[in-house]
Amino acid sequence: MENLNQMRMRTQRRYHHHRNGRLRRLRAIWRDTLLLVREFIRPLSVFALAIIGGGVLYFQLARFFGEEVGGNNLVEATYQVLGLTFLQPLGDHLPNHLPLQLFYFVMPIIGISILAQGLTDFGLLFFNRRERSKEWEMAVASTFQDHIVLVGLGHLGYRVTQKLFELDRDVAVIELNPDEDLIAETQSMGIPVIKDDARREVALQGVGVAKARAIILCTQNDSMNLQIAFKARRLNPQIRVVLRIFDDDFGQSLQEQFGFRAMSATGMAAPTFAAAAADVDVTRPITVEGEALSLARLKLGGDSGLLDCSVSEIEQNYEVSVVLLREDGRSDFHPAGTRTLKQGHVLGILGGPEQINRLVDANHNR
Repeated sequence: MENLNQMRMRTQRRYHHHRNGRLRRLRAIWRDTLLLVREFIRPLSVFALAIIGGGVLYFQLARFFGEEVGGNNLVEATYQVLGLTFLQPLGDHLPNHLPLQLFYFVMPIIGISILAQGLTDFGLLFFNRRERSKEWEMAVASTFQDHIVLVGLGHLGYRVTQKLFELDRDVAVIELNPDEDLIAETQSMGIPVIKDDARREVALQGVGVAKARAIILCTQNDSMNLQIAFKARRLNPQIRVVLRIFDDDFGQSLQEQFGFRAMSATGMAAPTFAAAAADVDVTRPITVEGEALSLARLKLGGDSGLLDCSVSEIEQNYEVSVVLLREDGRSDFHPAGTRTLKQGHVLGILGGPEQINRLVDANHNR
């Protein structure tokens, strides 16, 4: 029976991962398409101005020369110019005066050129998504709200990005010298990658730090991580800061003085970085017989996939230990396995980084 339950939970997790990954890509495509449409509005606006302006000019010239072709009123003159743009004039013959005759030859060139340029730009942007400029990636990031900014797309940064993607989080990445393969893999998940120096405030503003939930700093330079952390906190005093640090004692001081979640890359796995940025409190790991274990705090919301599960099911299916269950201000240490989890419950979980990550994932997907 225990094996059947584990198989069932694994099947559900695979289904949730597949569904969430698909929905995440659909949202990225939808957001991308909206930006493309916004870009295409510009040539359409120029085209409309050319038609309206040409209609007004044609109407004034037709009245001045006393021409009847398209000269009866302003609406007819504008419609005449629109038809001329697509080689469909109103009358069967040319006007008698040269200035009006020029419209028959000039307007198709102007109108078709504007539309052709717009369609060409739209097609290039649509079919060459990976070749877009930094400005385009920043435009995509500007549509995010309550997202996570990640700085440093190295080995650790890429693995953290993958975990955040699995947790169905919106992510924007900044990397000064990115690896092209990592860029391609990251962008294939619908995650914008901005090639810039995150120490520049304009770069942080470009990825929407002011609207972000958290920032993760994964560069190998402690000094750079700190500079970026303070600039991000200045732009957004409420932002959650998770940074890679090589000196554990210094990291502890940063956490105590500034509230930064400073973690050692050698002691913390990528899932723990991701969990920390996803508003899950995770302690530094301790090693017990070669196993890295952390204590995590988990709050169950209304959309949690853990609702109505028992404590024993959580422990068996996710290979963790529930050491605390808090309800209505009361703490129950080592709760009974039969306790059923409800909305608002707060759990204290002891487990490895991968196990905690799977539990965090299930807590956000139902």
